[in-house]
Amino acid sequence: MDTDRNIKKIGLVNLAALLVVGGALALLAFYANSATGLVGGAFLGLGLLVGAISYFQMRLEARERLERLEYQELKKAPGTGALFTEAEETFPAQRSRAQFEKYFIPLFSIVFLILAGAASWLLWKWIPADEGATGDRAAITMALSSLFALIFFLLGKYSAGIARLEKERLLRPAASYLLLGALLGLAVAATQAADWFKAPRVDFYTARTISVLLGLVALEILINLVLEIYRPRLKGQPVRLLYESRLIGLLSQPGGLITTAAQALDYQFGFKVSETWFYQFLEKALAWLILLQLSALWLSTIFVIIRPQEQAILERFGKPVGDAVLEPGLHFKLPWPIDEAHVFSSRLIHTIYVGFTPDKDREQERTLVWTKQHYKEEFDLLVASREAGGNTDTNAAGADRVVPVNLLAVNIPVQYCIRDLKKWVYGHTDPARVLENLADREVVRYLINVDINDIMGEGRLAAAATLRQRLQERAAPLGAEIVFVGLQGIHPPVKVAEAFEEVVGAIQEKQTNILAAQSYWAEKIPQAIAEATNIISKTNDVGLAKIKVAEAEAGQFKKQLTAYQSAPRVYQQRAYLETLVSATREARKYVLGVTNTQDVIWLNLEDKIRPDLLNIGVSDKK
Repeated sequence: MDTDRNIKKIGLVNLAALLVVGGALALLAFYANSATGLVGGAFLGLGLLVGAISYFQMRLEARERLERLEYQELKKAPGTGALFTEAEETFPAQRSRAQFEKYFIPLFSIVFLILAGAASWLLWKWIPADEGATGDRAAITMALSSLFALIFFLLGKYSAGIARLEKERLLRPAASYLLLGALLGLAVAATQAADWFKAPRVDFYTARTISVLLGLVALEILINLVLEIYRPRLKGQPVRLLYESRLIGLLSQPGGLITTAAQALDYQFGFKVSETWFYQFLEKALAWLILLQLSALWLSTIFVIIRPQEQAILERFGKPVGDAVLEPGLHFKLPWPIDEAHVFSSRLIHTIYVGFTPDKDREQERTLVWTKQHYKEEFDLLVASREAGGNTDTNAAGADRVVPVNLLAVNIPVQYCIRDLKKWVYGHTDPARVLENLADREVVRYLINVDINDIMGEGRLAAAATLRQRLQERAAPLGAEIVFVGLQGIHPPVKVAEAFEEVVGAIQEKQTNILAAQSYWAEKIPQAIAEATNIISKTNDVGLAKIKVAEAEAGQFKKQLTAYQSAPRVYQQRAYLETLVSATREARKYVLGVTNTQDVIWLNLEDKIRPDLLNIGVSDKK
């Protein structure tokens, strides 16, 4: 009974430590803006739930043992042995513990799995990449987090020792989380020390590592639930604690790796796998096998394989070896950490973006319009303009001269490759960032000296060539070659693009009207000139014809007069016949060939006969 009471006290102390010290560590992390501490606080919060469940199960098992002892004492009393049977109703505490292990523990494990997985995902997304605490705040955080780590370590080590010596498996989960809390406290102190020495990204990467560890714990719980379904059950064997994480136990107590593996195998297969000859051999030779693997891994660092699109620089104790750059192929070097080969993709085309941040989800869009944003972020740059707006009269009292500039969204991809690897590596700490800054500066300088209408119109190709030349001059000390500068997107800012389109549309409509008027003018003027010329020509032709006809008639009259004077009777007869022919040319004529008859001939001159019946051959005769 004293042992049970002590175990329960230890479990209660562990639970209180996770609550108080873990909460204090989380508050300290919030005070110091430590992402590692905040993620670790969430981890310890889940450990608090595990400690509470294990403490509750510990009390149920203690009640069951007490119930068994009471039953044995009552059974020993004279005359009472026949009254008590070992039926299920006789042991309510045992029934409660069995139902707790059968229903509540799997349900809690599922809830824990969901909470751990959701926390891992949300924390991964939330972790900020900005700088943490510095100065006095970092110093206080390091001191207090180290103190909390010491408290966690002492309580966790004591609980783990009691669990191992007294074979109290229910102390293990809380003890593992206490020792993990010690590691988290040291991690917070280490990240704050990194902040102190101006290395803030250490806190970011450490926090992300802990969030990944939390996700692995959720995956382990899921595997435990699946394996529990297919595990063989042996009567009297203790139920495995599904919510206990072996991974956390290994991290907090790495010395118990082999023992933990043996216990897991024995539990899963239902027999003593740890007593087989292979397992015992593996246990004895494991250290040598690991050493052999590590040695092979270390010796493999003497090989360096450079792919066709890469080059490498070989360093020995941080200093370059010779002047040569390692070209593609197989090379040999001294093992790490004596020699290190830094590989760079120098033969590939790299791209930096000026004026925008690309968006992978929108890269497949083929239609680009000014009124829609096509990138994750676009930056507005100043561009010059020949047209000055506003009041330009500097002599007027109180007049403000408006600077002729506009805002323009410029999307310029700059592609480059590395020509001199040593200049690229040793010339600057971050040459890619330096080249990006140079590109930004050259683009800004160029735009402020060029007209907005030129850069958006026919001057775009010339602008790309000029920018490439200027940027190449600046990038030469970096060992980079500018391959391409593309002015693929130059347009007004999205917010004013619609109004700009309206102005451009009005200008185009104006130009269309002007061209239409010029086209009308070009059509009508020559047409009018041609019509006037045609009228004059026709008038001249008519006048000339009249004159010639009059001259011909005058000449004809003279000839007729001469003919009349020569033979008046013949001329009159001929003129009469010609007049008769001319007058009766269109009339129908009938010729009667009868002689010596006194018949009366009646002629019906009504035109009732079809002309085609009587006019046959007339045209030929004519």
